[in-house]
Amino acid sequence: MEKSQLQNLFIDKNMGTILFDEPMKNHTSFKIGGPADVMIFPESVGQLIAAIKLCRENNVQFYIMGNGSNLLVRDGGMRGVVIKISEGLNKIEVQGNNIYCEAGALLTGVSRTAMSNSLTGFEFANGIPGSIGGAITMNAGAYGGEMKDIVTKVRALDTINKIVEYTNEEMNFRYRGSKVVDDSLIVLSVEIGLKPGIYEEIEATIKDLTFKRTSKQPLELPSAGSTFKRPTGYFAGKLIQDSGLRGLRLGGAQVSEKHCGFVVNIDNATCKDVLQLISVVQKTVRDNFGVELDTEIKIIGED
Repeated sequence: MEKSQLQNLFIDKNMGTILFDEPMKNHTSFKIGGPADVMIFPESVGQLIAAIKLCRENNVQFYIMGNGSNLLVRDGGMRGVVIKISEGLNKIEVQGNNIYCEAGALLTGVSRTAMSNSLTGFEFANGIPGSIGGAITMNAGAYGGEMKDIVTKVRALDTINKIVEYTNEEMNFRYRGSKVVDDSLIVLSVEIGLKPGIYEEIEATIKDLTFKRTSKQPLELPSAGSTFKRPTGYFAGKLIQDSGLRGLRLGGAQVSEKHCGFVVNIDNATCKDVLQLISVVQKTVRDNFGVELDTEIKIIGED
């Protein structure tokens, strides 16, 4: 389908905000990426499902994204449709010791809600710059906690547009993976189970973890978080540092001087800059230590 035909397909549809030729760099924490042919911001589950159905009925490729905190979009952008689950689907409700949240709710928002209700168990996620839907998809974790530890139910849309619900045990959570990845599901909402806690202790833990993040991670610069997965028996950042690559720069991309496990956008970097730098880092670490560094960030789009 030609781009003009594709865009005409979505004109005047009641699916939330719809933008054409929208730069993806405006929607990722890396601040990198070419234009999406069509970008949709649904404001309800009904609008989200309607957009997905329209794509599937017309054989239009589509990509579901959350907060864009782990994405590197290529400079040619995205063909087809990008559906961003964000502010329009971010409701958070407390139900006893459980918190119900729609897929677009930000992890920091859920954490703050838990704290304000003196519920403990979600402190680890405060400061992770992603949405609950993305966190479920990749079983996000930090500082000894993971989503698999606190999720009780996941509601999702399957490949035949049926709404399905899974328990924690059925989600096949693992390191950076889940049933969402296995079965190409689209997360709609999540229920997490927490425990009653003491507000002051929860607040103190969040402050401590926030300090650890801000003091050790380059949060002041655009990035997609940790660039590389942790190789078995090693730490990616230390391998990169010990290879003498701290601060290495190619174009507008740089190995962070603050934490070598991060590649940062220091000066209007392109995706090409970042990929070239990643390749240099991987080769250097492989040559020095015989260790393969796999990327943790998700690389999408066209050159």
